[in-house]
Amino acid sequence: MNEYSIGVDLGGTNLRAAAVDREGRVLEKISVDTNFEGGRDAVIGDIVDGVNHLKKNLSTHRLAGVGIGVPGFILLKEGFITNSNNLPYLENYPVRDAIEKKLGTPIILENDANAAALGEKWMGAGREVNDLVLLTLGTGVGGGIIMGGRVLHGMDGMAAELGHLTIDPFGPPCGCGNLGCLEKLASATAVESAAMLMSLSAHPMTSKEVYELAMDGNAKAQAIFGQMGRALGIALANLINTFNFPLYLLSGGMLPAWNLFWPELEAQVKLRSFTYRNSKTRIEAATLGNQAGLIGAAYLPFLSMDLGHK
Repeated sequence: MNEYSIGVDLGGTNLRAAAVDREGRVLEKISVDTNFEGGRDAVIGDIVDGVNHLKKNLSTHRLAGVGIGVPGFILLKEGFITNSNNLPYLENYPVRDAIEKKLGTPIILENDANAAALGEKWMGAGREVNDLVLLTLGTGVGGGIIMGGRVLHGMDGMAAELGHLTIDPFGPPCGCGNLGCLEKLASATAVESAAMLMSLSAHPMTSKEVYELAMDGNAKAQAIFGQMGRALGIALANLINTFNFPLYLLSGGMLPAWNLFWPELEAQVKLRSFTYRNSKTRIEAATLGNQAGLIGAAYLPFLSMDLGHK
């Protein structure tokens, strides 16, 4: 009997689920709006309904399990989500056990950026390596680290909070309590804040509008992306010096601005990392786009089974 798993990507605005086979082929997928108004029970119900829908259409296949990627810290042993601004109604609730009980199927929870890193390792830009770092550049900055083909979780599952690396100790305050975090300097929100401080427009601008202005040759807008590249370069130099991995990937909604931030990023990495200057370390764009977290979540049950067999 053919084997498949189901990956679920639970975001702040929508819920996506996909059935994926052992070769990484997507057999079927669905997407629905996240039901904020209905609260915890409604969201859990939507996950269960989505998984059951996929199971029904693949009744001749064997389900290996369900992986769920969510924003926030995952207490792995307890199966709880904590510190998730997008999903406050699931805070400190036994999400994994509640879903597992309703489905009668093994459930694995994972941080969404970790799931995206795993997806890139399995079926994306990282297929040829076992060690990589992924930075997700969106509203904030997330991160995932794959070591030996597995997610690096740390002691409590809180490793790879790369958006909170200190880039400027005297920089802007971050909601985490630190100053000068990477995500305060290299995210879409950071670009928008910089545009406001530099008075690029009489009205607040989106990061896309700042990008378009930079592409039209506006020097101030281009300088904002230069500063973004500087922050990313400092972060990546530190990561390269720490891990000496072969591959570092960038993903997320800010990737279209690659040509604007790359020159300063590369200059900073060359300046600050002896390892980068003297090795075949690669810094590249991820390839799976917004499917990475979904693919990575689906890989979790397969990976768990394979590791259990060793």
